[in-house]
Amino acid sequence: MSEKIVQTAGRQQLGEFAPMFAHLNDDVLFGEVWNEEAIDVKTKCIITVVSLMASGITDSSLTYHLQNAKTHGVTKEEIAAIITHATMYVGWPKGWAVFRLAKEVWNEEVPAQTEKDRYQNTIFFPIGEPNPYGEFFVGQSYLAPISAEQVPVFNVTFEPSCRNNWHIHHAKSGGGQMLICVGGRGYYQEWGKEPIEMTPGTVINIPAEVKHWHGAAPDSWFSHLAIEVAGKETSNEWLEAVSDEDYSKHGSFPVFGGKM
Repeated sequence: MSEKIVQTAGRQQLGEFAPMFAHLNDDVLFGEVWNEEAIDVKTKCIITVVSLMASGITDSSLTYHLQNAKTHGVTKEEIAAIITHATMYVGWPKGWAVFRLAKEVWNEEVPAQTEKDRYQNTIFFPIGEPNPYGEFFVGQSYLAPISAEQVPVFNVTFEPSCRNNWHIHHAKSGGGQMLICVGGRGYYQEWGKEPIEMTPGTVINIPAEVKHWHGAAPDSWFSHLAIEVAGKETSNEWLEAVSDEDYSKHGSFPVFGGKM
């Protein structure tokens, strides 16, 4: 039989203010449930960590249970595999948050997050790798394939002030592109028209043969899904860059909200 688990935090912190809660925490949750022998304590630690992670709880209570998991034999390799597996079901931002706490508990130096890391934690889709079409962009962009079957879908991410060149999607019939903003703030502009602000949820439908560009606002990262519209004899024509002068002449880019 394993050593009996005893908890007194409930009475110490809430004994006078909420005695029933303190009793349930110390005597029922830890006194009975944690000492129930059908599941070993190490497994209970793992279940608890995953439950808190799924609930989005990344405060001191999760740190306590990570420490408890380590104390009861969960290794660094095991916790890394547990968090990775759970991330596939509960979401990437939660995985990142729990990994940072776990690295502290398992005594590894946590490197400072980059701006890219912090932005990645705010969006669902991966940022991906440096864009192989970077020669047609001003500034740094990234490309992540989301779907290669049926309808090709890519997540395109722009660092602040990054934008692609003016370009045209050619097609004999059909064709064009759809953009869906999934993070940050950016702009879409057609030749001869004012820019349209894009924020999460904004949808832009780009017909074939329309000269346009899209990219990030000066003070924000920006991500959109790029969905190619099927057509006959389709091709992309990359044109001149959007110059710093043309990009900045709109100032802070007045909001021209809407969908196209």
